[in-house]
Amino acid sequence: MNIVLIGYRGTGKSTVAKVLAARLGREAVSTDALVVKRANLSIPEIVQQHGWEYFRDLESQVCKDLSGKDGLVIDTGGGAVLRPENVAALKVNGRLFWLTADVRTIQARIGRDRQRPSLTGTKSFIEEIAEVLAERRPTYEAAADHTVATDSLSVPAVAEAILAQL
Repeated sequence: MNIVLIGYRGTGKSTVAKVLAARLGREAVSTDALVVKRANLSIPEIVQQHGWEYFRDLESQVCKDLSGKDGLVIDTGGGAVLRPENVAALKVNGRLFWLTADVRTIQARIGRDRQRPSLTGTKSFIEEIAEVLAERRPTYEAAADHTVATDSLSVPAVAEAILAQL
C-alpha cells in the first residue's frame, strides 16, 4: 500500500513525505518531480511553453504509472486530484491523506517560492490562494481517505498523525 499526500501547495506534502519515508524505510516520490524529469523542464517552463493542460496530461501519466507501484510515500502536486482518473489511479494501491492549512499559513510557507507559477494569472498572491483553495476544497474532500490539518503541527507531528491513522 502507498501513502499518498494530497492538498494545496504549501501544506507540507513534500517535507512530510520525506519524513514518513525515512520513518517507514520507504521511497518518497514526488509527482511534480517526475513530471519535471519527463519533460526535462521546470514547472514554470512547462507551463510557459506548453500550458497547464500539457502539465496536467504529464501529471496524469505519472499518476497512472504510480498506481502499479507498492510501498511508496507519494507527494502529489496540488492539482493532481482535479482529474478523477488521477484520484482513481492513486487509490488503486494507496490511501489518500489530505493535508490542509489556512490561507495565511500557506502564504507564509510559499510566499517566496518562484518555482510555483500562478494558477490564476490575475489575482494577488493571497487572493489566488483563497480562491483556488475554495474551488478545490470539495475535490480534496471527496478524494481524501483521511484529513490532517497542518497549521499548528510540526512536520514530525503531521507524520505521527498520518501514522496513527494507518
